[in-house]
Amino acid sequence: VQLQASGGGLVQVGGSLRLSCVASGRTFSRFDMGWFRQAPGKEREFVAAISQSSWSGVRTYYADSVKGRFTISRDNAKNTVSLQMNSLKPEDTAVYYCAADEDGSGTYYSDSSYEYWGQGTLVTVSS
Repeated sequence: VQLQASGGGLVQVGGSLRLSCVASGRTFSRFDMGWFRQAPGKEREFVAAISQSSWSGVRTYYADSVKGRFTISRDNAKNTVSLQMNSLKPEDTAVYYCAADEDGSGTYYSDSSYEYWGQGTLVTVSS
């Protein structure tokens, strides 16, 4: 599956951005999707994830650092997962990556669970 992320940019503290990731090549609804980020000089970290199954429905997960400010959502008809980011802080500055987990490992916070990755989109929050 190919993932194409977009929506990054420069925003002031307290502002908002919406990231989108379009998937192609496989049945999108089968995948658990995640967003990760990597700030300069730091390791890649989990941001948010969304899973979907016939028995549990749609579930969302967030890193503590973004809980209450970021919202992940998916539109299976458009093969898209989005990340609405509000109340942005300078520490949110990073390259954001979308990722797809095909086999549903369930360890949503670990980047090793995801088989496919987008190219990243840069978010810069200025103070």
